[in-house]
Amino acid sequence: MLAAGISALAIHAQKITSSTIGALEARQIGPAVMSGRITAIDAENKNTRIIYVGTAGGGIWKSTNAGSSYKPVFDKHTQCVGALVIDQENPETVWAGTGESNMRNSVSIGTGLYKSNDGGSNWKMVGLDSTEHISKIVIDPQNSNTVYVAAPGPLWSDSKQRGLYKTTDGGETWTKILYTDVKTGCADIVIDPKNPNVLYASMWQFRRTPWSFSSGGKTSALYKSTDAGKTWTKMMKGFEGDEFGRICLAISPSDPNRLYAIAESKKTQLYMTTDGGANWTKKSGSMNVSWRPFYFSLIMVDPVDPQRIYRPSLNLSISTDGGESFKEASFEGGWVHSDHHALWINPNNNSHLLLGTDGGVYQSLDKGNSWQMFGNLPVSQFYHVQIDDQVPYNVYGGLQDNGSWYAPSQSVNGIENKDWENCGGGDGFWVQPDREDHNYVYSEYQGGNIMRYNKRTNESKDIKPYPLAGEPKLRCNWNTPIVTSPTNKKTLYYGAQYLYRTRDRGESWEKISPDLTTNNPKKQEQDKSGGLSIDNSGAENHCTIFTIAESPLDENMIWVGTDDGNIQLTTDGGKKWTKMNAIGIKGLPAFAWVSSIEPSPYDKNVVFATFDNHAMGDMKTYVYKSADMGKTWTPLMTEDLKGGFAHKIKQDIVKPELLFLGTEFGLWMSFDAGTSWILYKSGDFPPVSVRDITIDKNTGDLVMGTHGRGVVILDDLTPLRALTPELLGQEMTFVAGRPSPITNGHYGGAFPGGGYAGPNSSEAYVFYYYFKDRVSSGEVKIEIYNDKGELVNTLLGNKRKGLNKATWDLRWSKGPRVAKGVKVDISGFIGQLVSEGTYTVKLIKGDKSITQTINVAFPKNASRDEMKQREEWTQGLFTLQEELAFQVSRMSSVEDSAAARAKQNKALEKTAQALANKLKTVREKCVASIEGTNITGEEKIREKIGMLYYQVAAFDGKPTQMQVERVKGLKKEVEEIISEADKIYQADLAKFNAELKKYKLPEITPVPRDQWERMTKSK
Repeated sequence: MLAAGISALAIHAQKITSSTIGALEARQIGPAVMSGRITAIDAENKNTRIIYVGTAGGGIWKSTNAGSSYKPVFDKHTQCVGALVIDQENPETVWAGTGESNMRNSVSIGTGLYKSNDGGSNWKMVGLDSTEHISKIVIDPQNSNTVYVAAPGPLWSDSKQRGLYKTTDGGETWTKILYTDVKTGCADIVIDPKNPNVLYASMWQFRRTPWSFSSGGKTSALYKSTDAGKTWTKMMKGFEGDEFGRICLAISPSDPNRLYAIAESKKTQLYMTTDGGANWTKKSGSMNVSWRPFYFSLIMVDPVDPQRIYRPSLNLSISTDGGESFKEASFEGGWVHSDHHALWINPNNNSHLLLGTDGGVYQSLDKGNSWQMFGNLPVSQFYHVQIDDQVPYNVYGGLQDNGSWYAPSQSVNGIENKDWENCGGGDGFWVQPDREDHNYVYSEYQGGNIMRYNKRTNESKDIKPYPLAGEPKLRCNWNTPIVTSPTNKKTLYYGAQYLYRTRDRGESWEKISPDLTTNNPKKQEQDKSGGLSIDNSGAENHCTIFTIAESPLDENMIWVGTDDGNIQLTTDGGKKWTKMNAIGIKGLPAFAWVSSIEPSPYDKNVVFATFDNHAMGDMKTYVYKSADMGKTWTPLMTEDLKGGFAHKIKQDIVKPELLFLGTEFGLWMSFDAGTSWILYKSGDFPPVSVRDITIDKNTGDLVMGTHGRGVVILDDLTPLRALTPELLGQEMTFVAGRPSPITNGHYGGAFPGGGYAGPNSSEAYVFYYYFKDRVSSGEVKIEIYNDKGELVNTLLGNKRKGLNKATWDLRWSKGPRVAKGVKVDISGFIGQLVSEGTYTVKLIKGDKSITQTINVAFPKNASRDEMKQREEWTQGLFTLQEELAFQVSRMSSVEDSAAARAKQNKALEKTAQALANKLKTVREKCVASIEGTNITGEEKIREKIGMLYYQVAAFDGKPTQMQVERVKGLKKEVEEIISEADKIYQADLAKFNAELKKYKLPEITPVPRDQWERMTKSK
C-alpha cells in the first residue's frame, strides 16, 4: 500500500499518547460459557430486574432486565471488586469497594471505594485508596449518608490502612472506628435493620507470603457497638478456643436479635445468638460449614424465616433448623459450579435467589431447588493464552477454577459460547497446541499435572513427569509452565525445580537441568500453611520454575525464571547452566518473582524480563532488558509506567522497538524500546489484569489472556508498527493497514438470548489515517474511485487527533434502482461487491485532501473463475433490475401525464383512461401491488429479480445452474415487458397524442433513458 501525506514543518516530533491510538479498539471474545469468580451481587428491592454483579477481575456489570443481558459499567476503574451495595432508599446510588477479600494466592488488589449517583453510569473514588481489599459495605437504613466499610486491608504486608471505616457525609470524609493493629483488619459488618445504632463487626488477623498463608491469631474477634460505632465491646461468650481466624456474620432481618456466625478456629463452628450477641450457642461444625473458612466467608439468613440459613461454600448448603444441620442445595435444574462467594435473596420473594460462584451467576426461583446460569457474563480469568497456526487461528488458555478451553478467533455469527471447547480440567493454566499436529493439545492444571488431549478422538492422557527412584519429589508451582519450542516442533518443556524436555508428546521425559531454584527449605513448608485451618492446595508451592523461554534464534539457548528470583541460562541445550542475576539487578529487590522472560527474535543476545514482587507487599512494576545475554540489565521502568506488578512482556515480531507489557492494571505499550510507555485504553478496554500476550504472525493480531475479561484481541498491529516520528510529523496522512479480500460477510443464524457472542474481526477494508491535530471545522470524508474514475463509495470520517479508522465493505455505495411498488425491495439497498483491481482513496479534510492507491483482490483460497462468474451474473441482475425500474418509471410517467392532460380537457378522459388501463396491465406484471402490512406472498418480476440478486450476490462463488437459467428466464420476461410497452406507445399513445394535438395540448413522449438516468442518479 502506498501512503501519501501532507508534510507539517514541525520542529519537535509528536509524542505518542494513549489518545493517539484511541481509535484502535480491541474485541473481547469471551468466553461466557464459564464465567470467572463472582464476588458480589445486589439488586434493587423495589425493581428486582435491576441487578449489579461484582467480579474478581472483570469489573461491575449491570442488568436492567433481570439478567437476560448485562453490560459493564465500571470500565474506567480497577476491575477487582470486593463489595457492592445499592442504597435502597436512593437506588441510583451504588457503592463499590475494590479489591476482593477472598484471600487466595491469585487475588488482585483494589484502589479504594467508589460511588455512583446515576445507576452506575459514572463513578467517583471517595477514599480508602490504600486499603487494597474491601469485604463489606453497609448503609444505615435510616440515613443514606452514613455508611460503614469493612476493610481487611493489605494481604501481603503490615498496614494501618485496615479496619472498620465510617462516613456520615456520603463519603466526603472517613473515620476509622474500629482498629486493632497492622496485621488485623475488619472482615465483616452487619447492622441491625430496626436499630441502626447497633453494629456487629469481626476482626481478622491474616497474612500471605509467596510460600505460606496464615489465617488467625489472638487479635481476631467479634465486636458489638450500640452507639453507631463510638464504642465497642468484644462479644465472644460461648465461642470455643482462644484463637480465631476469619469470622463471618449474618443477622436475621425478621428477628435482629438472632445472629449467626461462622468462626474459623482449630475446630471451625457455626454459632448462634438470640440475645443480640450476649451469649452464643454452638451449632453445626460439619464440612458444609467449616470448609476453607478463610475463602468461603459468607452466611445469610432468609428474610422471612429466621431458621433458614444459606451457607455458600464449596457448594451451597441450606439449614432449615437454625443451623443444627445442613444439606446441600438441589441442582435439579442443572449443574452449578463449585466455590460460592456471593448470594442475594429477594427480600420481597424469598424463593428468588441469585448465586455467585467461580463459574458465574445462577438464578433460582424455588429457594435453591433448581438453577439456571446466566451465560452472558464474559468475565473469565485466564492465566495464559496461546494460539495455533490454523486459519483462522484458534485461541487456547487455562482459567482459574474453570479448566482449559480453546475457540476459533473467527466464527460464523461471532464467537459464541458453543464455539468454546473444553480440553482440560481443574484450575487451568498453560495450554499449548502441538506444533506438528494441531489435533493434540497439552494443558496443565494444579499440582503440575499435564494432560494431552486429542481433539479427533476426545481422548485424554496424563503425561506428567515423575522423579526417578532416589530423587526428591518434584516442586511444581501452582502455575506450572509448559512451553513448546519455537524452533523444534517436537519439543515441549516442563518446569518443576528442574527443567524437563519431551520430544515424543510426553511419552518420555528428559531432565535437562539441576535444581534451578534457591531451594530454600524454609520456603518449602507448605504442609503447615493455612494458619488455624491447614490449607495446602499447592497454591503456596515455592522455589519452583515459573517461566521458560527458548530463543527463537537458537534452540540450545534456553532461559528459565523462578518464583524465588533466579534467572538461569543454558546455551548448550541444558548441559550447563549459569545464573545470570547472581550479583543482583540494580533496582530490583532480591528474590523477586520472575514473571516472564522474552528472548528477542532479532538478536539472541537481547532478552527482556519482568519481575513481580507484589507477594512481598511491593506493587511496583519491574521490567528490564539485557543486550549481553543477561550479563547486565537495564531497567525499562519510567515515571509514566504505573501499571502495578508486571506479568508479561512481548516484543513485536515485525518492529523491534514496539513492546507490549501486560500488568495487573492493563496493557502498556512502548514505541521506543522501553524509553517511554503509554497505557492502552481504547474503546471499552478496561484496566484489567493482562496475564499473557502473544502475536499471530499471519494476521498481526495481538492476543491477550486477561484475568477477568477472557481473551481480548487487538486486530492488526500494522498501524501501530507504522507510527514513526516522520509519520507523526505529518499534518494528515494515511497509515498502513492489513488489506481485506473481496468477500461477503458471513452469517450463521439467530443468536440465542441469554448467551454471549464475542465479535469477529472486521471483514471490511479498514482505512487508517492520522491527523496531527483535531479537525475543528470542515468536513472529513473518504472517497473511493475505481480505475475508470467512477466514485464507488463515500465514507464519513472521524475528526479526532491521532489515529482514525474508517471501514469500507468493498461494495458500491448503492444497490440497483428498483421499480416503485407498495412494498420495499431489499435489493435496492445492496450494493455490488467491487471488482478486483486498483482503487484510489481520497481523504478530504475541509479544503485539503490526500490520496493513496490500494489493490483489492479476491481471497487467496477462492476460485478466481467462480468469483468472476458471481460478479458477472450479479452485474447482469443489477442491470436487469434497473432496466425494469426504467420501464416501470416510464409507464408511470406516461400514465401521470395522460391523467394531467385529461384534467385540462374532459373530452380526453375516456382515451386517457384506456391508455392508463393498458399500461397498468403491463406494469402490474412488473411489481407487487397488493397493499397491506402483512406478508402477501405476491411475487412479480421485480421481486423475482431482487431475490435472485440477493442470493447470487451473497455467495462467494458461481451461481447454480438453476439460478443461471432463472436469470435467463427473467431477462426474457423483461424483454416481453419492453415489447408490450413499446406496442402501447406506438399505438395507444400515438392515438392519444393525436387527440392532444387536436386540442392543442402538448404531446406526451416516453421518458428517454438518458433523461431517467439524470433524474434518478442521486436517488
